[in-house]
Amino acid sequence: MAVVAGWIGALGVLGAPGGPDAGAPATGFAVLAEVDPSIGQEMRYATAHNFTGTVVDGYEEPVCLLARPAAAALRRAQREALRRGYSLLVYDCYRPQRAVGRFVRWARDPADQRTKAEFYPGVAKDRLIPEGYIAERSGHSRGSTVDVTLTDLGREPLDMGTPFDYFDPLTHTDSPRVTGTARAHRELLRRVLGGQGFVNLPEEWWHFTYRPEAFPDAYFDFPVSVASVHR
Repeated sequence: MAVVAGWIGALGVLGAPGGPDAGAPATGFAVLAEVDPSIGQEMRYATAHNFTGTVVDGYEEPVCLLARPAAAALRRAQREALRRGYSLLVYDCYRPQRAVGRFVRWARDPADQRTKAEFYPGVAKDRLIPEGYIAERSGHSRGSTVDVTLTDLGREPLDMGTPFDYFDPLTHTDSPRVTGTARAHRELLRRVLGGQGFVNLPEEWWHFTYRPEAFPDAYFDFPVSVASVHR
């Protein structure tokens, strides 16, 4: 099937969060839209439509950046999705460590409950860190992890049983409470990505990491922008 046009990623930063190398450049990242422009992009943390209710630190542009091997594998997965009559849509890719820190600060602010109804209606905010929904480090900061779903070719996301970033056990990929069409869609997403080396995080149906990771021991903190890659 021909690639569907119009769909809407290298530079890296090595070192532990806040460490002396937190601003130093590294090579090996790509802009996903330059690798495969047919993959849809809805980069939530570059907008206010996310669980923090505001644009997240470090997201200067709504672009997907990935380590080059992960970007190439996602392109192969997109070819398989298109062959089946679907397309991939990414919500997040490389995530700077400063953004992860922002998530933690948000989770520790009990006064900010603006997004509870949409993103965590069944979980008390002070339980988001203890129950593992928010962590102080993320595999996204290594550049090989992507949050992704399937859409039809009209760009409408498929029913996956929950929205993206919904903090609830229902988001567990194999939740027994998710059945029928939504379960079938989750299994299809896992097959399409798994066939290209992506491993799903069981607690989040949308979260996949390409292995072997290009930077398994790094936590990068360069900003999300095309300039970060082409500097």
